[in-house]
Amino acid sequence: MSFFPMLLVALIVVFVGALIGAIGIGGVLLVPLLTLALGIGVHVAIATASFTYLFTGIVGVVEYARRGTIQWSTVIWLCVGGMPGAYLGAMTAWHMPGPILEGIIGFLVLLSGFQSLRSKRETTVEQKRLIPSALLGIGIITGFASAITGTGGPLVLVPILLWLKVPALTAVGLSQVIQIPIALLATGGNLTFGYIDFKLGSILAIMLMCGVIVGARIAHQVSKELLKKLIAVALLVAGGAMLAKVAGILA
Repeated sequence: MSFFPMLLVALIVVFVGALIGAIGIGGVLLVPLLTLALGIGVHVAIATASFTYLFTGIVGVVEYARRGTIQWSTVIWLCVGGMPGAYLGAMTAWHMPGPILEGIIGFLVLLSGFQSLRSKRETTVEQKRLIPSALLGIGIITGFASAITGTGGPLVLVPILLWLKVPALTAVGLSQVIQIPIALLATGGNLTFGYIDFKLGSILAIMLMCGVIVGARIAHQVSKELLKKLIAVALLVAGGAMLAKVAGILA
């Protein structure tokens, strides 16, 4: 690949990182980019992308924690559930194709986008606290679905939390943390059952981290309503893209 196409790919990767840092959703673009632009097999692309989310998660946590945005009492239970889910998801990804699961996720993400656009303005009333068992369940679902699709966690977690009336910025903050345990366990599973391109993953991680820093700063500067609308639009685009991909596979 010549210089300018490589530069374009690099800029897209940084943009993906900015999306992850700003609205949590962006990793859904990374696997298609690796398969279409770089010609990497889908299973290796998913495994390599999952490895990079360890680093985007660490940077995202630092950026959101220093601004007091992360709800630690909630995220602990999400992470406990996310770890076994991620390992099972990584194992499943190497043993079966995922079009059906991607179709289900795409539909739910699309539906969540419509719901976010229709929902009323956020108020300052304290949100209803989720019980630990519910958070564990959400974590398991998030870990499994994220590992099998290589989307990192936020794409699944953010829509669920928005459905449960969690404020947008809080949801994005929680999604930054859950990337870390999911990436760790998914990487372990991918090493056990398949292969990870660590050289490519390290290069991607550096570019993604740069984007995350920029995106996190943007998220804390825009209004909550604007942030929620941005998330809603991203969900609609991501859900539509996933369904289009599945339709292309099944056609």
